[in-house]
Amino acid sequence: MITELSAQNFKSWENTGKLEVAPLTGFFGANGSGKTSLFQALLMLKQTAERPPEWDGTIDFGDEGSVVNLSGFDEVIHRHKSGLSLDISVAWNLPEKLIIGGRGAAEQSLPRAPRTPNRLRSESLGLEISALSFSTTIVRAGADSVFVDGFGYMSDGYEFFGIVRDTDSQYKLIFPPNLRLQGAFSSIPFRCYGIRDGSARVPDTPFLSFERAFKDLFSRIHHLSPLREPPRDQYAYGGEHPKGVGQHGEQAVAALLSGRIQLLSIDEQILKWLQRLEMIDSYRLHVDPDRENHYEFRLKQHKDGPDVRLTDIGLGVFQILPILALCYYVPEGSILILEQPEAHLHPKAQADLADVFIDVVKNRNIQIILETHSEYLLSRLQRRIAEEKIPATDTALYFCQVSDGKSEIERLTMDEYGNITNWPQDFFGDEMRDWGAKSKAEMEQRKGNK
Repeated sequence: MITELSAQNFKSWENTGKLEVAPLTGFFGANGSGKTSLFQALLMLKQTAERPPEWDGTIDFGDEGSVVNLSGFDEVIHRHKSGLSLDISVAWNLPEKLIIGGRGAAEQSLPRAPRTPNRLRSESLGLEISALSFSTTIVRAGADSVFVDGFGYMSDGYEFFGIVRDTDSQYKLIFPPNLRLQGAFSSIPFRCYGIRDGSARVPDTPFLSFERAFKDLFSRIHHLSPLREPPRDQYAYGGEHPKGVGQHGEQAVAALLSGRIQLLSIDEQILKWLQRLEMIDSYRLHVDPDRENHYEFRLKQHKDGPDVRLTDIGLGVFQILPILALCYYVPEGSILILEQPEAHLHPKAQADLADVFIDVVKNRNIQIILETHSEYLLSRLQRRIAEEKIPATDTALYFCQVSDGKSEIERLTMDEYGNITNWPQDFFGDEMRDWGAKSKAEMEQRKGNK
């Protein structure tokens, strides 16, 4: 689970500060306030980590086929100012502990930031690490390229492994002295998170344990865009097992069929929630007898209603289907980034989404990070906190806004009863002003009709 995120000089963010990320984290604010940019920082690191081994770039800003397309360094850097560095940090809990140091390793001093002397004892089975933080600094290199100025991995304040630029072309490694490495190798960055030994990768040292942990984190992140692929009459499925439902929900039906093969309870969960959201009574995936491996998604909106295709009803069902499929298909321990999950849903369904998210956070160990404009979703979450369905400490809610061209962020203070004690002005628009203007107009109209 991600526990902390920060970015400096990234798009509209001069400095986010350290943002605590909880099991259920939500970002609110007007359009263009910087909410999506926070997600893009994570997705940029994800697509960098998932590039094939032969890719030799520093960080992947993306292209038209990428999860996120940020064009390049000049478009990403804050206010397009030259001379600024791009800094991103992320902290997370590891699904399994890392063992650093070997049997019989002696007590050694470890570099700590700030550089003050500290000592840890490396036990006979090694030092156990259950949480990591990573930070990287990217700078411009000439007119056409970027390079790493430095990066590092830390745990409990101790810097275990990193690399810093010593000169324009030379780097210096940072690592604990008790991690004795066999042979010498030059300090060459591998992308923005690892190292190389000249033209080859570093041997399987503890260094690679951190790199693997980094890549594992981003392999568990799944992103769902607010723009869904339109529903189809038929879906081809050849027995594959997609990792998720696709960025636009295009693999939601494939995930359903894959879940059946893997004997997951995904159908049961999706039907339960679609019924609770009062969208359908039942559904089935119908095999086309004339086309091999092609399926129709057919449903009944009412118990005695007709059996119709997914394309014959409103967008609501298909809008929420990928969300439900993603929540109950991905493995436990996954991290979901959801943009505007409430789009095209009526207010009751928006509120019920909060219950979906609470269920998967509590019962499937799924972390959900979302950005939303839905006051109905927030109100339901506040109610469930008051009802003790989820503790306020398992949530982190933020309000984003722009001031003088820079994004600013404030954490909403939620008490144990679901009350927000620092409610921002015009959080969901100025409802009272609208009601006041409406009442005034009504009085004027009544006077004119007398």
